[in-house]
Amino acid sequence: MSAAAPDKADILGDLDDLPSLPAVVMELLGSMEEEEEADIATLARKLAKDPALTAKTLRLVNSSAFGLQVKATTIQQAMTFLGIQATRQLIMAAALTGCFPAGRCPGFNDQAFWRHSIATAACARALARRVRFNPDVAFTAGLLHDIGRLVLVTRFPDRYQAVLSLRDKHDGELIDAERSLLGLDHVDAGVALAEHWRFADTMRQAIAFHHAPELPAAGFLASIVHVASAVVHALDLVGNPDELVPRLSAVAWAALGLPETAWHRVFHETELQYEEMAAVMMA
Repeated sequence: MSAAAPDKADILGDLDDLPSLPAVVMELLGSMEEEEEADIATLARKLAKDPALTAKTLRLVNSSAFGLQVKATTIQQAMTFLGIQATRQLIMAAALTGCFPAGRCPGFNDQAFWRHSIATAACARALARRVRFNPDVAFTAGLLHDIGRLVLVTRFPDRYQAVLSLRDKHDGELIDAERSLLGLDHVDAGVALAEHWRFADTMRQAIAFHHAPELPAAGFLASIVHVASAVVHALDLVGNPDELVPRLSAVAWAALGLPETAWHRVFHETELQYEEMAAVMMA
């Protein structure tokens, strides 16, 4: 007899068992919407306690995607050159991509998951710059949009292997297989994690509605992330032959309001920046 499907209480009740993030990153996750100038020296001093995270952040800061004319050798310099908020987003990105253990679930490709997430982050950033939305927040939302999948893989590896098998058998969408076998999906798990880790409201909203950006409560960031994810699937940047291009919301596409010439530039920019970002963040 198969075990009962987990419910939201199962996930919420055991999130303490998930990997923990550095304290400085937990602080940043809750304050990513704050515009006021933070104390650069205090943030740099906290980050200095984690040399590996500092080094990874600086590699990302100095990648060509961010176009620095002078190489940043310290976090203080990075914040001076890029701005405090942009640097804070990159610190979080560097921490999150190394947070969850790999290889827990047969059939789940951890590398492909992060490559898609990083590509979506790059595309969301490119889109945000063209629609006058904060590109740093869009980058982080793109990176985190499917984080609930890692929650399910980590908490229920055997059940998630069955989810992947069902998806492959019926050549359907992953979220439908999740709901069928688990009674919930990676959006539910992602929202639970966002609440547990005290993500800012805008980020929680983007995770909650990235599959349904046309709903009234979704918010504009969900449209950016939804379209960015679809673009990445369509460009086949991850190179996963089994991955379907998800349904694209016409409402989200129209909300961005970009002309055809802008889309070509977004595609080119995403392809150009993705490989370098992936190399740094997955090192």
